Amino acid sequence: MNFEDYSFWEMIVRATVTFIVLHFLARVLGKEQLGQLTFFNYITGITIGSIAGEIVSHDNTHFLNAITSLVWWSVLTLLVSYITLKSRKAKNLLDDIPKIIIKDGKILENELKSARLPIVDLNMLLRMQGIFSVQDVQFAVLETNGQLSVFKKVAQQNATKQDVKAKIDVPKYMPFTIIAEGKIVTENFPGQNFTEEWLDNELKKHGVNSIEQVFYAEIQSDGSVYMDLRDDNL
Repeated sequence: MNFEDYSFWEMIVRATVTFIVLHFLARVLGKEQLGQLTFFNYITGITIGSIAGEIVSHDNTHFLNAITSLVWWSVLTLLVSYITLKSRKAKNLLDDIPKIIIKDGKILENELKSARLPIVDLNMLLRMQGIFSVQDVQFAVLETNGQLSVFKKVAQQNATKQDVKAKIDVPKYMPFTIIAEGKIVTENFPGQNFTEEWLDNELKKHGVNSIEQVFYAEIQSDGSVYMDLRDDNL
């Protein structure tokens, strides 16, 4: 190893600055880019990661030039996102449009060919959603991110409570965590009904003397509490 070429502090500074810039850009670009909703988002993410990797791992790369490229690529991405947000035609041109590739149990060959999706890959996408026969599908839509959205035929759909005329209770709350690894998740307490005093009473109802005994607890949709104790002899 040639220690004469070892630039410890330079690489530390490069990595730190790049980390901060990437974090900032990730917040600016938003969840759509991070979620890679389309092929364009996917390519953008790879490119930004490649530029960042070049900055961090190669000390012969001009630092300011690389940072400028990283920021400018993100600006271009934001510009394209703004254009596609304002123009439906531009969005269809840049991101393509979803394609119906199965209708009433029939594969639409032309659409499948246009999407360049082999039949074996279509079968795989269906199996990933628990569907093993094309004839069970009413509609299948190939989304712009390559995922398949499926609407089953009515006879193949799961029965709902409304279908079987069962009693339907409107949930009071969205389930949320109140204890994680023996500690109260204070930021999740939403209002006056849920306080630490109320939690103490709930612990007593469950025969728990200390919060540390609880590994996980959450509020259910009906307002009740589910608790998973640390030593529950499982």
